[in-house]
Amino acid sequence: MAAKEGQLQTPAAEADTLLALRKRPRVGESLIQAFLFLCGILSVFTTIGIVYELSKESLLFFTRQQWESTNKPIVEDIEATWTSFEVGTSGSAVDIGDTVRLEHEVMLVTDIQRDRLIVERGVDGTVPAVHRAGMDLEIAEQVTLREFFGKTEWNPQIGKYGIWALINATMVTSLIALSIALPLGLGVAIFLSEYATLRTRSILKPILEVLSGVPTVVYGYFALTFVTPLLRSMLGRDTVEIYNTAAAGLVMGVLILPIVSSMSEDALSAVPNSLREAAYALGATKLETALKVILPAAFSGITAAFIVAASRAIGETMIVAVAAGAGPKFTFNPFEAAETMTGHIVRISGGDLSYNSLDYNSIFAIGLMLFLMTLVLNIISQQVVRRFREEYE
Repeated sequence: MAAKEGQLQTPAAEADTLLALRKRPRVGESLIQAFLFLCGILSVFTTIGIVYELSKESLLFFTRQQWESTNKPIVEDIEATWTSFEVGTSGSAVDIGDTVRLEHEVMLVTDIQRDRLIVERGVDGTVPAVHRAGMDLEIAEQVTLREFFGKTEWNPQIGKYGIWALINATMVTSLIALSIALPLGLGVAIFLSEYATLRTRSILKPILEVLSGVPTVVYGYFALTFVTPLLRSMLGRDTVEIYNTAAAGLVMGVLILPIVSSMSEDALSAVPNSLREAAYALGATKLETALKVILPAAFSGITAAFIVAASRAIGETMIVAVAAGAGPKFTFNPFEAAETMTGHIVRISGGDLSYNSLDYNSIFAIGLMLFLMTLVLNIISQQVVRRFREEYE
């Protein structure tokens, strides 16, 4: 019998009640939870693996010595005990402190007297040996952070490793793309969120999303065969080169337009209707409400959309590889050809690069720079969202 109201349950009845209230195992939900956890762990380890490979190969780029011929032959036989010898006047210059090599012996240049080198023999564990006249002197080449970040010429084939030539072209194309995508995307988002009817939104938004599905190589040839001729007809053939960063940037702006419009529209739609109704009650027009009430309230989401679009523009490959140019050049003129970081990676990775060479490792150094640039943008995005996030009940 059930206990009467006001009476305590017997221990057996209380045990039955606790058993009935106990959480029942749900095998399907547990499996789904385990699968989702596994997906998260897999994504984390994938990121760690990418960072590890980029860092490892980039470290080799900055630490490996690569021997380059100076085209400067020795003009006399050298005995194993000699600490100086004469070299030819042709070829690349050799400076005090350089590490040079003859056959398998490594030497350190301690002084230079006209065409005679004063050296320390048997460096790096090598054995001093006899060398015959006519042998070419080799010099050790090693990339330093000072050269990597301090110079503006990039040409690994001749020992030029100034990354700013590639970063400059990347930033020029990205800024052009953002100058197109941000105002247009924000305008589209405001229209879809505040003005468009449900039918209009259901038609326009999928059409915008189609732009994200077009292969980027198609965008690249569109920039090369349509936008570039259009710019040349408007500004002159002498002003606009066939390959230029302006055409690539303009088309890239069309590519990232759906990102800006979609994310911004989601942020604007998330603002509570009570704010809109309050603004209308105070006599504000729809435009004033959108610009002075809704837009500031959705600022964090809109900023996140802008930064995600910037990251997408910086990492774009095929548009710039096809339309921007194939030679690193430090220039701020958007109508000249220049090669971006991603475009350079595509071009030289498809060539005849020997594995484990300095040129091969330079690909990973550029890739690590791209990773760091997008990481900084994502960190900024998180800080902005956290700083300006608005919470409504």
